[in-house]
Amino acid sequence: MSDASRPDPPEDEARLLREVDKKVRRRLKAEREGRRGLWFGLGMFGLVGWSVAIPTLLGIALGWWLDRRFPGPPSWTLTFLFLGVALGCYNAWQWIRRESRRDD
Repeated sequence: MSDASRPDPPEDEARLLREVDKKVRRRLKAEREGRRGLWFGLGMFGLVGWSVAIPTLLGIALGWWLDRRFPGPPSWTLTFLFLGVALGCYNAWQWIRRESRRDD
């Protein structure tokens, strides 16, 4: 039987071909750009850390200011601490996701 009369590959085969193509492209790109070193990894680690630390510290500062300005039962410091951590983690997650898309 000739290839021209062959039907389209099943969905599983098409998916496998896309995955193989994606991995081959990623490998060729890595070989072209060279290997990223230790300093690159440490820099990435630092950027992710700061993207969580800064919103957390800003949340603590805002909460502390609100606690001093409006004393009462709700602890604004704890509230904004948790909000800052959540915002920082979301920010880091978005940044890592964007960087990993660039690697594809």
